[in-house]
Amino acid sequence: MSPIKNVNWQVNTEIVHTAQGPSKEGGMITQGLYPAVGYAFQSIEHAEAVVSGKEEGVHYGRYGNPTLKALEEKVAALEGGEAGLGLSSGMAAISSALLAFLKQGDHVICTKDIYGNTFKFLNTMAPRFGITSDFVDCTNSQEVEKAIRENTKVLFIETPSNPVLTVLDIEKLAIVAHKHGLKVIIDSTFMTPYLQKPLELGADLVVHSATKYLNGHGDVLAGIIVGSKKDVDNIRKNFMADLGQSLSAWDAFLVLRGLKTLGLRMEKHCQTALEVAEFLSSHPAIKKVYYPGLTTHPQYEVAQKQMKHSGGIVSFEVKGGLSAAKEMINALKLAFISFSLGDPETLVQHPASMTHAAIPAEERAKSKITDELIRLSVGLEDAKDIIDDLEQALSKAY
Repeated sequence: MSPIKNVNWQVNTEIVHTAQGPSKEGGMITQGLYPAVGYAFQSIEHAEAVVSGKEEGVHYGRYGNPTLKALEEKVAALEGGEAGLGLSSGMAAISSALLAFLKQGDHVICTKDIYGNTFKFLNTMAPRFGITSDFVDCTNSQEVEKAIRENTKVLFIETPSNPVLTVLDIEKLAIVAHKHGLKVIIDSTFMTPYLQKPLELGADLVVHSATKYLNGHGDVLAGIIVGSKKDVDNIRKNFMADLGQSLSAWDAFLVLRGLKTLGLRMEKHCQTALEVAEFLSSHPAIKKVYYPGLTTHPQYEVAQKQMKHSGGIVSFEVKGGLSAAKEMINALKLAFISFSLGDPETLVQHPASMTHAAIPAEERAKSKITDELIRLSVGLEDAKDIIDDLEQALSKAY
């Protein structure tokens, strides 16, 4: 049972209370866990009405469950969308969102610096369905418009991008895309709805790897799609369910638990990340720092316009190439070497050999993913301890 939304609530109150409230059965404050696969109906007519969508309800676990519904409603409300859809991973969200609007013979434009597995999907899986892709510098809306063909159906962007944190002007790109009838899909994993609202800026769908900041505890694989009810219903019935990408009730429960502290966590991540970025910018062993909160960032003004803060990811290049980057990473004591991000612990990784290894070297170079690039997911530890760890590692490497 959800409380009536108070239009005067501030964001952290919204995060805690939206789409959640004491249950009808016993007044439980925490969300109930409903792992049911099968559901009983009052009659054949009732079952037919639920399956056809004439009546609200779930007819089979692959299409959702009451716990998942609460998560979907909460994230949709926070994003300002009509409906949400929980899926089994971030890549499930990305692939289903793309396939919902692309068919054989269609073309998609994607920002040139993108998460490695998104690149892999568009270059290996999508062509098997007869779908072609172009990777474009989306910081230039004119380049995007030039790349649009008669068969282009989707503009897919990630902002800030993974791992070099390129910030794209969502509003400007949406205007160009919609002029040509394209759907705009945005991966907003790094930002969360606490820091950025793509739908308000013109996007049609926003996707998240809820594995990361939305859950925030490193113990769930999950994805989220938010958009119009029409689009989300289509993806649920014809893609997510048919491909078996549904999110379990237990994982939905864990993401709901994590979401309650989203605002507090993101404030801490962002505050510490800025301190880390400033420290790295002044260190003689650092070649370049990528962080939207630094005035030296090429899209600093765009970031200030569309983002509340600059996020918890800091990427940087060390002097000395690949060997120096590996030495520095291996010398860290507090930070864990890991593929993920958004956890309470500070996590570090080497994109060229880890998250973006699926991208050919020549393509990585075009996206500034160099051998000396390191991505740091700044955790919830004290800033001084994170900086001290970075300093001792840099000292050993140099």
